[in-house]
Amino acid sequence: MITSYTNQGGAMPDRVVSIKGIPHLYFSGTAYLCMNHNEAFTQLIQEGMQLYGTNYGSSRSGNFQIPVYEEAEAAMSVQFRSEASLTLSSGFMAAQLVIRQYENKASFIYAPDSHPALLRTKKDYTIGSFKEWADRLPETIAMNPANELVIICNSLDPLKAAYHDFSWINHLPHHKSITLIVDDSHGLGVTGENGEGIYAALGTKSGIDLIVVSSLGKAMGLPGGIIISTKENIAEFRKSSYYTAASPMAPAYLHAYLHAGSIYAEERVRLKHNIQFFQSSLNRNSAFQYAEQYPVTYCHKNELAGFLLAQNILISSFSYPTSSDELITRIILNSHHTRHDIEQLLNAIQAFTSS
Repeated sequence: MITSYTNQGGAMPDRVVSIKGIPHLYFSGTAYLCMNHNEAFTQLIQEGMQLYGTNYGSSRSGNFQIPVYEEAEAAMSVQFRSEASLTLSSGFMAAQLVIRQYENKASFIYAPDSHPALLRTKKDYTIGSFKEWADRLPETIAMNPANELVIICNSLDPLKAAYHDFSWINHLPHHKSITLIVDDSHGLGVTGENGEGIYAALGTKSGIDLIVVSSLGKAMGLPGGIIISTKENIAEFRKSSYYTAASPMAPAYLHAYLHAGSIYAEERVRLKHNIQFFQSSLNRNSAFQYAEQYPVTYCHKNELAGFLLAQNILISSFSYPTSSDELITRIILNSHHTRHDIEQLLNAIQAFTSS
């Protein structure tokens, strides 16, 4: 049974949490840029709430429009280097809107460990090696009689801390209509030169219709989701009942996003420095696996979590995607960790690997 811990006082964790009155260094969570603890960003949200209130419980397809949505989506399209984008109330809603749009129009091919938000039913979920799946993909497509295909995968593996090789896109057949839907929830905001995520890297590939869906609640610190694609696709998604019938994300957060470019940039720089220091000091220890310039480090030895907890360091260690699945143990850096925090972590890891 996995033990869960609560931050004393109920506060959101930053770089330190209090467990039973004792401060613990916190190397977990998905707030990679710590926007949830950034004072300047919080002030922008409060400013937005003064302008727009705490929420907007209406449809964006109604006959009254709030310009901040269109303005923020235009700015996001620039940052994420796409033709267009569309925000929704959550990453799950964004993924489901796209999936349901193609549900009865094409044959679906799922990569292993695709995010649950991308699934139509539980039967779509498979496990295995992404590389082996990609190697078999030409044969899988050749054996599929459908002329319209939807290929679905994650942009990277945030659990085992590995980037996916997408070179297989260049070898997809041109005689079939292929749509590629990629979940970039754990990359958007931290991967790419300016946090643009994967769309720009994949969007230049010919012969595919690319759609990226993502939560904005991780690195971006915004309670919402996004669809990134072509103008034509976004226009079609606006016609979906998932878009029309659902309330949008709170406009105050989009106001904050529009004015937070320099804040995001500063936090990305801090995070990159922390990652560089940690990865260069870890020296490819065989117990650990990580991807260059990515804030997650996977550990093959689950007992690390208990050892570090005894040193007042809390890392991520729980079964995923369900409680009956294997235990996943990870160290997750964020932009607010100090050099001393990371040195303390490294010293504890050294003691663990030497014991």
